[in-house]
Amino acid sequence: MTHGRYHSDEAERMVNAHMNIDTHALIASLPDRIDAIVTRGAKEHPAHIALREDARALTYGQLERAVDALAVRLASAGVRAGDRVMLIGENSVAFVAALFAASRLDAWALVANARLSATELEALRAHAKPRIALYTVEASDDAALHATRENAVSETLDAIPIGAFALGNVDPHSVQETHGLPSDRQCAALIYTTGTTGAPKGVMLSHRNLLFVAAVSSTLRRVSAHDRVYAVLPISHVFGLASVCLGSLYAGATLRLAPRFDAARAGKVLRDEGMTIFQGVPAMHAKLIDHFTPRGGLDAPTLRFVYCGGSPLDMSLKAAAEAFYGVPLHNGFGMTESSPTVSNTLLDAPARDSSVGPLIPGVEARIVPLAQQAGDTVDDTGELWVRGPNVMLGYYRDPVQTAATVTPDGWLRTGDLARFQNGNLYIVGRCKELIIRSGFNVYPAEVEQAFNSHPAVLHSAVIGRSVEGNEEVLAFVELRPGSAVGERELADWVSERLAPYKRPSVIHILDALPVSASGKILKHRLGMLAG
Repeated sequence: MTHGRYHSDEAERMVNAHMNIDTHALIASLPDRIDAIVTRGAKEHPAHIALREDARALTYGQLERAVDALAVRLASAGVRAGDRVMLIGENSVAFVAALFAASRLDAWALVANARLSATELEALRAHAKPRIALYTVEASDDAALHATRENAVSETLDAIPIGAFALGNVDPHSVQETHGLPSDRQCAALIYTTGTTGAPKGVMLSHRNLLFVAAVSSTLRRVSAHDRVYAVLPISHVFGLASVCLGSLYAGATLRLAPRFDAARAGKVLRDEGMTIFQGVPAMHAKLIDHFTPRGGLDAPTLRFVYCGGSPLDMSLKAAAEAFYGVPLHNGFGMTESSPTVSNTLLDAPARDSSVGPLIPGVEARIVPLAQQAGDTVDDTGELWVRGPNVMLGYYRDPVQTAATVTPDGWLRTGDLARFQNGNLYIVGRCKELIIRSGFNVYPAEVEQAFNSHPAVLHSAVIGRSVEGNEEVLAFVELRPGSAVGERELADWVSERLAPYKRPSVIHILDALPVSASGKILKHRLGMLAG
């Protein structure tokens, strides 16, 4: 079996046409731990604002002192190098400071969104066995409720006001993991992901994993201290953590933190506070467009870079967003296990189609043909494998799943169906989501694109369901607020745009599609809704 293979030097030739990045020199220049980003910022521009939220702003110098003070507090509570510190909260100064404080102690930050239920949090706690939990009680009502359940008492730092937080009880049975390792082997963050199965897995990301992505992504976007970055993507999610939070601070920019997305509030911040960079999932862009278009549009002339990731981007939203923002809507691909970035569209050469751009420098990929090709159809689509400094250390306490996902020579089996064209990567769907209908391959993303092109559709999700001797296509649709359209009209709409074997057997119109805290549609829940 032959594998289509795309080496990092090929990707670098494309990128270097627009920006010269010496990958080897960049990796050699990375610090040992993620908290060194703050230390460097405090030395180079101590008075520059690093973090801003509704309640407060901290300069890089103040953030450095806050990280030191919070690390001392965690150590006094019993946190040791190699411990897991569970951070339960939403985007806030306290959450970011706690992330770096854990790093300063050579502990692992187990980042968890406070919007998870108590049951979900307890499942993560039972698996990871953190030494202690920190709750950002001032910035998140949900975090405060979780803290109350643990009888955690609110407190503040005397040295620097980061907002109230609470520390839970120390687990005396928590295992101290290996620590003091080189940056490419020492875990910095533990992020639990459900993927498509619903079973959470703890992804171990090293300091070098995160710093590499932070450095490359900020360099490709030309982020500088002059930038003001709207950070509404959850920092408990890898996209918000590595690309938005660490990438922005690595470049010395100001991070404008928002705990949750609200279209009216987001538009006001983008406009009135002069944001220059906004990264979001497709649903965020769609809701901003829906909210502001009837009100005369969004006047945010300082925006220079707008990005969409986390879920597939359909062309109708891309076109609408570019008209709305007045700048290109950039796109990319990544996953938690790759820290997350694998590819990005280029700043000076935005894609005109659904491409997620070339591979980022330092990363190589191959397309592995599917073991089963349906019918007589032949295409160049296969499973995407990637390798590079962004590939995770593995799944925590799960060597079997780690071995099934990362090969001995470092290739990460992404589970995504993809193809390359003219050096650009195109994501077709998930291997497990591939639907084989009447002997033909049906890629859910194609069907979703057809639905999403309807003016009344906010977003959609397509899954397969086994029937006797075949599979059928099921579609789930969420309409735009105030829109009224029936299943029959939607069926007619997509029938004009899809081959007969791709057309859904059933269309469900839902009040809202189930999504994670980061805005990703949870397809594993849709099968239960279908019955």
